[in-house]
Amino acid sequence: MTGPGERQYPRPVRSGPGSEPGRGDRRRDPRDGRDGARPGGDRRGGGRTGRTDVVDRPRRAAYDALAAVHRDDAYANLVLPAILRDAGLYGRDAAFATELTYGTLRAVGTLDAILTDAAGRDVERIDPPVRDALRLGAYQLLHTRVPAHAAVSATVDLVKTVGYGASGFANAVLREVAGRDADAWIDRIAPSMADDPVGHLALAHSHPQWIVRAFREALGGDLGETTRLLIEDNQPPPVHLCARPGLADPAELADEVGGAPGAFSPYAVYLSGGAPGDLPALAQGRAHVQDEGSQLVAAALAAGPLDGPDGRWLDLCAGPGGKTGLLGALAVQRDARVTAVEVAEHRARLVERATRGLPVNVLHTDGRTVGADPKLPEEHFDRVLVDAPCTGLGSLRRRPESRWRRQPSDLPPLTRLQRELLTAGLRATRPGGLVAYVTCSPHVVETHVTVTEAARRCGAPVDFVDARPLLPAGMPGLGAGPTVQLWPHRHGTDAMFLAVLRRG
Repeated sequence: MTGPGERQYPRPVRSGPGSEPGRGDRRRDPRDGRDGARPGGDRRGGGRTGRTDVVDRPRRAAYDALAAVHRDDAYANLVLPAILRDAGLYGRDAAFATELTYGTLRAVGTLDAILTDAAGRDVERIDPPVRDALRLGAYQLLHTRVPAHAAVSATVDLVKTVGYGASGFANAVLREVAGRDADAWIDRIAPSMADDPVGHLALAHSHPQWIVRAFREALGGDLGETTRLLIEDNQPPPVHLCARPGLADPAELADEVGGAPGAFSPYAVYLSGGAPGDLPALAQGRAHVQDEGSQLVAAALAAGPLDGPDGRWLDLCAGPGGKTGLLGALAVQRDARVTAVEVAEHRARLVERATRGLPVNVLHTDGRTVGADPKLPEEHFDRVLVDAPCTGLGSLRRRPESRWRRQPSDLPPLTRLQRELLTAGLRATRPGGLVAYVTCSPHVVETHVTVTEAARRCGAPVDFVDARPLLPAGMPGLGAGPTVQLWPHRHGTDAMFLAVLRRG
């Protein structure tokens, strides 16, 4: 007999007849959880008719996305668009499903602690399908304006389709959750700020404690600023475009797409919404989707002062090609060429597509083979970008499941790889050339420790270049230098780290 928490997820239940777009006017109102129930019953998700084969479609889509993330280690940004498309969800329904999916994934740690208390048993002992449905219900109760009765009823209807007779249990747990608001639950389950600030912040803002400690250390121990960062980390991220220099004017692109020019990067355009993949400018290669922070650190390498030749540029970890695309467009204006290295074959193909028509040569090889691969000779390149693989703690806004998947044990192999790649990048740089080391993580062992160790092991003189003047004038909060750490709560960007080194 299967024990608690041991059952497997059922196969996704697709919406039944009559659920396709345009079939009647039964769109759900996201404010009250209803979908246009007819008098007398036939309400989606069970209801009076006893139908349990079909549930509210936006909530079902969110559930299917959560199940894929937790069952298959999928990524929400990859699976959710296909789920929405298959379900025929657009407009407000798609937005509601997206909010439920991403909001629940961000809040999983805190939701699980609340559900454990409300259920009187560890959340890990609850069958996985029921657990994900309860997470969705608790998120609606605590973090949306959906009325409590609608959130409970819709979630119980969902549990009827996935939970093997667990609807009564789900109803009792959710009614317990509904008895307190989010702040009252934090007061109940979290330690006090005075006794355990890291533990309190971790539950209050739904981040693992080790990540809270890493952020606090990177921010110099400032708890107030750490709190602001955690709050910002839980906000839906903006969509930024990069107007490729020489191919698109940012102001004109902003008018074309209904956006606004960026605050800092001269190439950035902020989108107010919509699907960026549908924009003609992207299909035509005039722009690409790229966080403003990524634009700033790539452009900083091109802006660094350099004596001697300046026509050979190297991107040592190029996939999927956003920074390479910007460097390639800048290279056109400078009569330079970019060699783009990517170790993963599928990502190398992405780089080729992203840089089509630009002076970029893509190599499918390991960036650490500098000196051993004739295509990557030592002391050859004038400018080198080392955008090293990292924990991605600086982009948790965009990948909500990442905060729960990453572990401190991931750091040793990653930091070893980062040192090896940066050392290889320094070897590939000619004397007097520049290397930009970039990570999308503020963790000090991935930033300052890695850079210091790689510079020490290089075997050649290496000097730090002050990176602050290489960013647009007037940017606030850049610190004392010579390295730069960007932050979501200070700059509205991902938490990108930049160090610029000159090979002696």
